[in-house]
Amino acid sequence: MKDILVKKVLTLICIVCLISTVTADNWEKESQDIILQGFHWTSHTTKPWWKIIETKSSEIAQAGFTMVWFPPSSGAASNEGYLPHQLYLQNSKYGNQEQLQSAIKSLHSLGIKAIADIVINHRVGTKNWADFTNPNWGEDAVCRDDEWQGAKGNFDTGEKYGAARDVDHTQVYVQKSIIDWMLWLKNTIGYDGVRYDYVKGYSAKYNKIYNDAVSPSFSVGELWDNLDVNNPDPHRQQLCDWIDAGNATSAAFDFTTKGILQLAVRNGEYWRLKDKNAKPVGLIGWWPERAVTFIDNHDTGPSPSGGQNHWPFPSEKLMQGYCYILTHPGIPCVYWVHYFDWKLGKEISTIMSIRKKFGITSASKVEIKQANSNIYAAIIDSKLAMKIGDGDWSPKGNWKLLASGNKYAIWTK
Repeated sequence: MKDILVKKVLTLICIVCLISTVTADNWEKESQDIILQGFHWTSHTTKPWWKIIETKSSEIAQAGFTMVWFPPSSGAASNEGYLPHQLYLQNSKYGNQEQLQSAIKSLHSLGIKAIADIVINHRVGTKNWADFTNPNWGEDAVCRDDEWQGAKGNFDTGEKYGAARDVDHTQVYVQKSIIDWMLWLKNTIGYDGVRYDYVKGYSAKYNKIYNDAVSPSFSVGELWDNLDVNNPDPHRQQLCDWIDAGNATSAAFDFTTKGILQLAVRNGEYWRLKDKNAKPVGLIGWWPERAVTFIDNHDTGPSPSGGQNHWPFPSEKLMQGYCYILTHPGIPCVYWVHYFDWKLGKEISTIMSIRKKFGITSASKVEIKQANSNIYAAIIDSKLAMKIGDGDWSPKGNWKLLASGNKYAIWTK
């Protein structure tokens, strides 16, 4: 009897290990996706913005983008959509629901997926602080340590957000309401994936709950925190911890790579791009399959008419940045302003086509050949060689130059 019990326990352990392995393998699969951020901070001033995306859909497809990240489309107290009130109201400063759905259908017809910007950390009332409608929520939907004195929920599970009411994700009815809305966005509006805004404001386990219930085609979270450029490991560890806490059901924007890369090209400190284990220094050095790399976004970079511009990449060295992220592992995300408004589309799409042709994926392997004050050079998957910086370098052996520009070059054998 004892032997039988031991065998049953061992069998159960093996089953659990097998399930865990399968889950990990599913989330470690390679991806050739390339994202276009389909807006900037002042896109809402071009009306309707949804029509702009639709008009550009053929050009987006020809470039090789596989996903377009949309701005928040729900009704909101802010023009940009990041202070949502009526979640089901899909008439916004970017256009109406019909125009939104038409843009998504246009992308779908070309095999491109639409990513919804989901703002669920916080919400504002329809007319005042917390009169939540469409869907209706009560006072217990607001975390009790919120600025609003009428809040009756539980304590916040993340950092506070002062510009709106902090949503209490511990409430089961709030979870169900968010899931129902996300399913509606998927099944009625046509969104395929999600981008979670301000995920440091609530526990990552709730993203897992929502991802498990909705099954988006792709999911990524915005975890933007302070970066110590002289000690980046804690920063990328924070990203890994967040991904892990959500059981790897979401990727994370690789803010570590963004910060170190722009410092390296700005100051001629390319040595920063190589860690102590001779791997890339950002999230792509530790968990590339779950890293979304980028140069700028609506918060960090410029817009044609001003914009946030909080943490911009050096404008004269943008193509060095794109050479790096488009030849390296991770899932690259290209900023609309750089591609369309700053007329870098042709150069960027050339490198995108190289990435596609030679099968560079989110899991590609990087062999760093040089990383010093004036050059960074690497070979990726033994297929491509690349370099950025002022220094003179080319790969040894029979290599052919594929593309080059302002202080960057790419070769293949």
